[in-house]
Amino acid sequence: MKRERIISAIAHKQTDYVPHDIDVTVPVAQKLCDYLGLQQEDLWDWFGNHIEEAKYRKGGYIEPDVYQDPFGVQWDRSIDKDIGVIKEYILKKPEIGSYRIPEPDLDFVDEVNTRMFEINKDSYKFGKIGFSLFERAWSLRGFENFLGDLAGEEKFVCELFEQILDYNMKIIDRALTYPLDGFFFGDDYGQQRGLLMSPAAWRRLIKPHLKKMFEKVKSTGRSVALHSCGNLSDILGDLIDIGLDVYQTVQPEIYGLKEIKEKFGAHLTFWGGISTQKTLPYVTPEEVKKITWETIKILGKGGGYIAAPTHQVPADVPVENVVALIEAFKEQ
Repeated sequence: MKRERIISAIAHKQTDYVPHDIDVTVPVAQKLCDYLGLQQEDLWDWFGNHIEEAKYRKGGYIEPDVYQDPFGVQWDRSIDKDIGVIKEYILKKPEIGSYRIPEPDLDFVDEVNTRMFEINKDSYKFGKIGFSLFERAWSLRGFENFLGDLAGEEKFVCELFEQILDYNMKIIDRALTYPLDGFFFGDDYGQQRGLLMSPAAWRRLIKPHLKKMFEKVKSTGRSVALHSCGNLSDILGDLIDIGLDVYQTVQPEIYGLKEIKEKFGAHLTFWGGISTQKTLPYVTPEEVKKITWETIKILGKGGGYIAAPTHQVPADVPVENVVALIEAFKEQ
């Protein structure tokens, strides 16, 4: 039933119950378990989530608080337990030099997918690549450095993107041998007031590579979802043109929900809409429920909506508000 609701939502059909999904940071998960008397492995069922993600980002801890990802980037997680802060950038100059993009661990792709399908929950199942292009590039080069590279080192940028694309396509090819419902990419292009780069630069340097990944997935009849924070107003039409089905995340502090539903709702399914920035940390549990139901009424009209917070729920959100959010989803 949960999987069918997501299928209907993406097909822009009204469902008996607007499907929902929630993800929380490590501190929030622990607080919820303590508050509810649950084990970590029971949270997904308590959430009632409609979506599962097979995440193909294999890495590991090389020190107690230092996580190394598959590209060799080391993340200090002594404070932020979920993502962390990069200790040192690998590419010191706008050149790949002796650095080599690794071969993806396709056995790990098999392992993650096999485990998900063996458990076989009633859910809509996405394969997922986070840090899928722009974010992967800046994690190697440095955020400010790479923004400068986009403006003045186009040859290097294209070479780096091509190698990242090749890595991703190998994962996608292997993942699509399993009965996934869709593929979910993560790549942040926006900030509160617009894109992090010019629309022209995005269209010239990023869009062609994104299109190839989307086309690979769409050619097999699966859906494509993209997580990208910030204001993407300038490129939502472009994303629709290259095959995007599901857009996460829709931040109400950026978009007018009625306006974005009216303008793009016939083409995109929205996933998000309940603010982790201005709503969940600050309002009362009763207000959480009211805002959640109002958001569902606006974005869920005629299908095309997956109710969710706009991001992983951060540590500054009171546990009572997380409980109220889940109750609001279930009390539609």
